[in-house]
Amino acid sequence: MMTLKDLLKGVDVVAWKGPKDVDIVSLTFDSRTAAPGSLFFALPGTAADGHQYIGSAIEKGASAVVCERLPDSTVENVAYVVTQDAHLLMGLMASAFYGNPSATLRLVGVTGTNGKTTTATLLFDMFRTLGYKCGLVSTVVYRIENKSIESTHTTPDPIRLNAMMAEMVEVGCEYCFMEVSSHSIVQRRIAGLTFEGGVFTNITHDHLDYHGTFAEYIRAKKMFFDCLPKEAFALVNSDDRNGFVMVQNTKAAVKTYGMQGRPDFSVKIMEMHFHGMLLNIDGSEIWVKFIGRFNAYNLLAVYAAARLLGAEKEETLKVLSSLNPVDGRFQTIRSQDGITAIVDYAHTPDALQKAIDTINEIRTPSQRLYVVAGCGGDRDRTKRPVMGRIAASGGDLAILTSDNPRSEDPAAIIEEMKADIDPGAKYLSICDRHEAIRTAVMMASPGDIILVAGKGHETYQIIAGVKHHFDDREELIAAFRAKI
Repeated sequence: MMTLKDLLKGVDVVAWKGPKDVDIVSLTFDSRTAAPGSLFFALPGTAADGHQYIGSAIEKGASAVVCERLPDSTVENVAYVVTQDAHLLMGLMASAFYGNPSATLRLVGVTGTNGKTTTATLLFDMFRTLGYKCGLVSTVVYRIENKSIESTHTTPDPIRLNAMMAEMVEVGCEYCFMEVSSHSIVQRRIAGLTFEGGVFTNITHDHLDYHGTFAEYIRAKKMFFDCLPKEAFALVNSDDRNGFVMVQNTKAAVKTYGMQGRPDFSVKIMEMHFHGMLLNIDGSEIWVKFIGRFNAYNLLAVYAAARLLGAEKEETLKVLSSLNPVDGRFQTIRSQDGITAIVDYAHTPDALQKAIDTINEIRTPSQRLYVVAGCGGDRDRTKRPVMGRIAASGGDLAILTSDNPRSEDPAAIIEEMKADIDPGAKYLSICDRHEAIRTAVMMASPGDIILVAGKGHETYQIIAGVKHHFDDREELIAAFRAKI
């Protein structure tokens, strides 16, 4: 419990009405969870405006309100704090309320379009193997040492985020590795956090439904590095053309990784097979259980970040060679008769292209490639024709299907995916994802490859706004068994 006055130390506000020494026992931005002693944040949003729910929060016992404009009528003995940016203030106050846990942890944020989950998760696995207690905040799962929590957002709201970090500190975690989404940066969910390092993987076409333009998307990612302290490191992929844009205005120590030029940390692919790769990292050769150039970059980012955090080179390479791929990230499933299925989260044009390129780099002329792919509903529509073209041109046959159609008509989404497919490309349209996967398996012969892209680790599908259980891996295994 803290007083409102203590929570606002060092923070500028526009106005303050009501008591200042009111005790705060909990924080919330959902009026339904307000209780006696709560501080309610009235957040303006695209779908709803939290200012409409100030009265409801007070009725449930909220002692204080943070808002961007005072309501027409106020309640005596309730404190009202007016700020220009309620999202920013929520981040700062959540950090203070939970004792600024990120300053105790060695916190590393990973941002970029693709590779965030793999890089953050492998850093967590790396440092756990090195003997440290760690926390993880990722798209797949939140981890507090041995405890797993269901992930709801790539980067959760600052109240939940700081509460989890406080629990990490309580159980003795020294490190925390977290994905930092562009949404969370713009929405100030990471405000108040103290980062020891930031990692940039890459940036490609995504989230234009939210950011509007690619330039705004880049600006959102760059904001993360702009805010890093001078004591931190900023590790960027120098092979990405926007890598150096990210760190133009950072105060952090800039380090680079890549395959080209003379980066601070380098990697070369010596051999690549469907069961792994031989890499040369900073002059040392190691065998890893991953495949694909994109994974070579991810592993190099993990190696480089570990070295910047003080890990020894030989020990880092030894652990790197023992790490396993992340669920749903280029995960391989093989049938008894020799069909190879690959489940990957690739849901952007760049990620899908890289997944297909990786398979084409390894497969022989006699091995056919079937690409099962879809696009999500209520999301960036501009990438749909691009995704359709890539899926249809990259393999021998594409099966266009549903991803998470959400509130949209699955058939309409597929029609948009078909708009730019090259003449002569072979594809099928099957709305039912279960049938699409089963069809690919039934058509495939021993030695062939099936790429099922878009959902990866997800165990659900949202159709007409209803969430159903659905797991690409389970569907493949069931189809393989049915074919025997």
